[in-house]
Amino acid sequence: MVNILPRPHQEEILEYTRGTMGISAVPGSGKTWTLSALAAQLITEGYLDEGQEVLIVTLTNSAVDNFSSRINVFLQAGDYFPLIPPYRIRTLHGLAHDIVRERPDLVGLDSNFSIIDEREADKILSDIAKAWLRAKPSTLIPYLSPDIDQNRLNWLQRDHLPDLLKSITYAFNRTAKDLQLSPRDVWTRLEQLPLSLPLAEMGADMYTEYERALAYRGVVDFDDLIRNALQALNTDPNLLERLQYRWPYILEDEAQDSNRLQEEILRILAGEAKNWVRVGDPNQAIFESFTTANPRYLRDFMKKCESPRELPNSGRSTQSIINLANYLISWARDEHPVIEVRDALDEPFIQPTPQGDPQPNPPDHPSGIHFVAKELTPAAELETVAASIERWLPDHQDQTIAVLVPRNQRGFQIIDLLRTRNIDVVDSLLRSSSTTRFAAGALGNILRYLGDPGNPRKLATVYKVWRRADRKDPDIWSHVEDTSKLIETCPRVEDLIWPMPDRDWLELIEYPNDETGIRDSLYRFRAYIRQIQGTILLPVNQIILSLAQELFEDPAELAIAHKLAGLLKQAENSNSDWRLPELAGELAVIARNERRFLGFSEDDTGFDPESYRGKVVVSTVHKAKGLEWDRVYLISVNNYNFPSGMDCDRYFSEKRYIRNRLNLEAETLEQLEAATTSSGFDWYQEGLATRKARLDYVRERLRLFYVGITRAKKELMVTWNNGRNSDLRPSIPFTELQSFLDEA
Repeated sequence: MVNILPRPHQEEILEYTRGTMGISAVPGSGKTWTLSALAAQLITEGYLDEGQEVLIVTLTNSAVDNFSSRINVFLQAGDYFPLIPPYRIRTLHGLAHDIVRERPDLVGLDSNFSIIDEREADKILSDIAKAWLRAKPSTLIPYLSPDIDQNRLNWLQRDHLPDLLKSITYAFNRTAKDLQLSPRDVWTRLEQLPLSLPLAEMGADMYTEYERALAYRGVVDFDDLIRNALQALNTDPNLLERLQYRWPYILEDEAQDSNRLQEEILRILAGEAKNWVRVGDPNQAIFESFTTANPRYLRDFMKKCESPRELPNSGRSTQSIINLANYLISWARDEHPVIEVRDALDEPFIQPTPQGDPQPNPPDHPSGIHFVAKELTPAAELETVAASIERWLPDHQDQTIAVLVPRNQRGFQIIDLLRTRNIDVVDSLLRSSSTTRFAAGALGNILRYLGDPGNPRKLATVYKVWRRADRKDPDIWSHVEDTSKLIETCPRVEDLIWPMPDRDWLELIEYPNDETGIRDSLYRFRAYIRQIQGTILLPVNQIILSLAQELFEDPAELAIAHKLAGLLKQAENSNSDWRLPELAGELAVIARNERRFLGFSEDDTGFDPESYRGKVVVSTVHKAKGLEWDRVYLISVNNYNFPSGMDCDRYFSEKRYIRNRLNLEAETLEQLEAATTSSGFDWYQEGLATRKARLDYVRERLRLFYVGITRAKKELMVTWNNGRNSDLRPSIPFTELQSFLDEA
């Protein structure tokens, strides 16, 4: 038995031995600790046979590392020291990667398939959107406001419509893949309808072009990975049986953010034994808008599972902050003026920790909560917050503090202002560790080439990595792009890198533009490729370190490379059949901005606010989820950033230049659903999807407000501003909570 001191509700969960269990956990309730203890208990008390593992599925790689360290502590406390611990911790995409790698042929993939880099995928979508507008410039005209003149139309088509189309295509592609529909499937359904659904047809066209671009590059994207994993499980009973044996227990964290395919994959893996534990907080489901995630999957599971449980105790916040968060739940459920969104928040209410708990709540401090009711301009709001921080910081250098913003742009504004006042600011959460992702992407691209050295497209990508220092100079970078395209045309890579005397491709080709610069660059690049090919026989960690020494000068990037080298060595040791393509796949997904397989830097393996005492951390509310600070500023809580569904509210996805305030992403997805359901075309009515999207957004923003409040341990300051045009009001939840505090 693991040596632990659980709370009463945690003790109930640790009595689990089999079956389905759903756990609703409030913020700061110790769900990671509880799941880690349960995993260690299943391991040490003999519930696994030879060759079996406990499978833990979570949302981010920060949680992957967190679970691993906690489980190991529990195992060591129980005097259990296996050479290879019998557990596997994966994000959903990491799990899907493991499944597909077992039998890529089942889903029509080569054994060395790769996952598309985030930047390349985004560029593909941008190119498709721009090409569509060039080919069919009148497509969106019927959806634009009728008062737009030609000059404004030209401006929109140049500066705004490409991004809108890219956003529509991204949402369409994800939804179609979640429905397991190929472009041909979508078109078949559209062609069967009696009338046209123009937005869905536009989405289907761009989906077709996107899939064609992926096929040309021989890659898959993240959504393909999930879809292919499910297909593999449904196709090969032997594979499924083998994986069900390997993972007799499944523990799922952050289940409020699961989607239909994630739930289906885990349900299939759980099999007839149904040893499946799901933990989450539907009140913290804040990643819904135009994704396929939805908290209803966890809520439905909770209603049907054999053992519903709660983790209601939290030692994070003072009683006054707990009361505020609980009142928001009560008001939203019972009194929200828009009845349809009263399901956004639900029980359990947060309870303080029991008397004698080793993690007691901070002493109550009612005066530490401030809702600034005064109407402020956007600039005045920032000045008010900055002045408050400047007064507070000198006497609280031993405490943690954060400013939470609804969007990045507002965060950068407060950062600039704080720095003019010589206040130390931490912005790494806001900037989302781009250095880490860039380093991982660069190394991953080179490793992919080394695993497939005859591929001219991969070699062309390495050329751009090699020339990455020139990216900021548009004149030089245009030559880099031209040279990269030239490399892609090379019919035999060996004629470029290791040519015979009469087959030197560099001597035979015609050079575009600046012939001398391109020729000289390619000869230097040839020498570089010959050098890195000499590392191919080294262990993967030494390959990474050798590449990094040649590629990076920044100390931060070199440090990242060292961490990556160690992690890839671990991956190689844990997967004896992996070769360079599989290891490169790990780096490729790390380079993305979404859920990753592995953790490797502070930003991605767990930001620790305690490391920044006396410094101001600036973050979006989304990025702050799972974190806590002594003092929190939650700013810009107006009826644009936190709308309530009232007629006076405006919505982020409803563009001013679109007629009737239509949400074109929502309308496009509604047309897709109309085309792919048995009821067909008849029930699609323009505008209904926009209304539904507003309500979904209101729900999400209520939960985001709840998340922001529950980041505060001792003190909380909430402000609002009247917007750029001075026409915004405080959000309705802001006003309600302010009244609650006034009456308390």
